[in-house]
Amino acid sequence: MAAVDSPTLLVQMTAMRRIVAAGAAALLLGVVLLFALAPGIIERSQNRVTAPPPYQASAPAEQLHRTLFVADLHADSLLWNRNLLRQGSYGHVDVPRLQKGGVALQVFSVVTQVPGGQNYDSNELRSDLITPLAIIERWPVAAWSSPKERALYQARKLHDLAGRSQGSLMVVTSRADLDRLVEQRKVTPNRIGGLLAIEGLQAIEGQLSNVDALRNAGYRMLGLTHFFDNELGGSAHGTSKAGLTDFGRQVIRRMEERQMIVDLAHASPRMIDDVLDIATRPVVVSHGGVKGTCEHIRNLSDAHVRRVAATGGAVGIGYWDAAVCDVSVAGIVRAIVYTVHLVGTDHVGLGSDFDGSTTTPFDTSGLSLITQALLDHGFSEADIAKVMGGNVLRVLRDTLPPT
Repeated sequence: MAAVDSPTLLVQMTAMRRIVAAGAAALLLGVVLLFALAPGIIERSQNRVTAPPPYQASAPAEQLHRTLFVADLHADSLLWNRNLLRQGSYGHVDVPRLQKGGVALQVFSVVTQVPGGQNYDSNELRSDLITPLAIIERWPVAAWSSPKERALYQARKLHDLAGRSQGSLMVVTSRADLDRLVEQRKVTPNRIGGLLAIEGLQAIEGQLSNVDALRNAGYRMLGLTHFFDNELGGSAHGTSKAGLTDFGRQVIRRMEERQMIVDLAHASPRMIDDVLDIATRPVVVSHGGVKGTCEHIRNLSDAHVRRVAATGGAVGIGYWDAAVCDVSVAGIVRAIVYTVHLVGTDHVGLGSDFDGSTTTPFDTSGLSLITQALLDHGFSEADIAKVMGGNVLRVLRDTLPPT
């Protein structure tokens, strides 16, 4: 092999260093772009509307809408890496759009695990889609793998948002908070209450004491299951379709003792029956539909709607395809009308599933369109007030702790 002279070697080494440096710079740029751009790209693909804003109802509907206490039982907005104090150009919910939509109370539900290959029929948690999202969105390392830590982190996000909102957003944890919100909105109509909820009690990681940990973090509404079975029992989308376990019964008792609201969304039919057999306080189905207008595995039978109503609770009607089989204002209102005919106007509310990887007819700034459609159906102003949020207000007053 021929010898390589020193000047030639020096040139080769310099070129190699430049290549390595350029590669490292490109890698660093790629990482920066991944963390900066990927969360927004992902969410844009997940949370869509069929018609962009602005949304406009008739003058009478808009005037009525501004007098209502509007409440939505379910949005997953805390999952995403948006500043909810600023109006976004994608997604469904943020404070400015809540204000435009006349919303008084938004229930912010927290997702902690989603199975890979998620579907409506049968899921096992073989892989978890929240893990890569948590890493890309730069959640605390403890939240990369722990459902409980993910719940606690998202609770802190809401408290932080409220602290930075200059009075636009307050966290509601008690009847006293709720009454204060109602009174303050008479002077400051743009003030919004946020209530923490959770989607699936895999977040307590099999420990009854973690129900108290969630309560201490501000959670007041707990969904028992999400898209897979857990220690409490069967999901409508799990493999077993089982009822409530003995541990699940302990959790229900603990929740009632702590004045926390049971949410039956995503629960299997057997679990719904088991919970309603032992519940002593009002329960809710925060987001979903009814089989009477949309025959779907996650929607409620007439019998279950009646049993939820019998507790004094409420059913939140969702806005997306699996809930109403028609992503339109007409589809949403058709489900509301059916449920009203079934159990009356006292047990129906809004359960959008905004920002829950859903496509909806509008974002939260367009809620007056539902008021318009209810007027068009001949609902009285008093009944519209109940459906648009009055029923949720009543249920919360009946269930939240006094202070």
